[in-house]
Amino acid sequence: MHIDLLNPTSFASGQPHDQFRWLREHAPVHWHDEPGGRGFWAVTRYDDVWTVDRDFQAYSSEPTIMISDPAAESSTFGRYKMMLMMDPPDHAAFRKLIRGEFTLPAAKLREERIKALARQIVDAVVDKGECDFVEQVAGEMPSFVIAELLGLPLDDGRELYKLTEVIHTAPEAQPPGAVGQAVAKMFEYGSGVMAAKRAKPGDDLASRLLAAEVDGRRLDDMEFLLFFLLLIDAGGDTTRNLLAGGLLALIQNPDQHRWLMEDIPGRLAPAREELLRYVSPVIYMRRTAKHDTVLDGRNIREGDKVVMYFGAANRDPAHFERPEALDLARPAKEHLAFGAGAHNCLGQHIARIEIDAMLVEVLTRMKDFELAAPVEWLASNFISGPKHMPIRFRRAE
Repeated sequence: MHIDLLNPTSFASGQPHDQFRWLREHAPVHWHDEPGGRGFWAVTRYDDVWTVDRDFQAYSSEPTIMISDPAAESSTFGRYKMMLMMDPPDHAAFRKLIRGEFTLPAAKLREERIKALARQIVDAVVDKGECDFVEQVAGEMPSFVIAELLGLPLDDGRELYKLTEVIHTAPEAQPPGAVGQAVAKMFEYGSGVMAAKRAKPGDDLASRLLAAEVDGRRLDDMEFLLFFLLLIDAGGDTTRNLLAGGLLALIQNPDQHRWLMEDIPGRLAPAREELLRYVSPVIYMRRTAKHDTVLDGRNIREGDKVVMYFGAANRDPAHFERPEALDLARPAKEHLAFGAGAHNCLGQHIARIEIDAMLVEVLTRMKDFELAAPVEWLASNFISGPKHMPIRFRRAE
């Protein structure tokens, strides 16, 4: 088996489950060469991913969660780090600044507004009989929700989402410098938000971040901009890619689609969790060994890169029965689509509400889905999801 988890062509039709299957069976902690880099350990079994993600004392999120070492990033951000690239206690202190906005009670307060947005999004396409499901449906919801959270115009949320696509696309799959230019545009927009909210604070997350304190001091400009980038960037990944990848899975598994349609209110929650497991929108996160340790019998040296593959872990037969099958009635068992440790997805409660609202609107108001053209997947080894998914459908009467 040829293993290549760096080249985006390995992910050209979704996650490379054939490679993941071989690795789980033969080399669950596998040394992966890295052209131009020092290589990394690819971790593919559920229990090992769980261990690495939760043990921040052995496996650090610093200096980066990306496989590539941060030479280019450090020249952009200087001494600053994004919250995702911090360890406790710094990570906990920064996470606390926004945690209150993403608790389950806080997310539930937004549920009716999110349902209204879902109706608005489907209203715009339901009579057309066709659409690009990613651009016109799946991508709209998280763009709108994060825009409202930050006190931004909804249309601006859509434009910022386009920048996140560039940021997540592999550099070799786009013009030179495209990622850096997208980050610069995000910072330029964020600087405008910062100036506007400082001049006239509102009842929104951006204003509250600018008024918040860490260790008795306010965030400086770059700290705010990195928070802004993180919220826009991470705010759309799971929902957008779960909705698009999830609808594709239902089209490909019509028996599961029929089962869900028999009782959407009663079956939606387990179906959503199974789609999260099956799709696994975030492909990997990297950690760096803080000291020599052993993982599944392999000697991990201090400074080694250790990369957790969530899509592989979520199809581990040691943890899930018939893991390759989409089974919307699957008994609840903890998947790793949102991570497991201190860095588990802060926005998971609001993401679940967004997913539920969109699935209800899409599945009850649209029917007879079929692909109108081949799916184009995002050229990325970090985020898994369709970039374009043209579909045809009929309005459900």
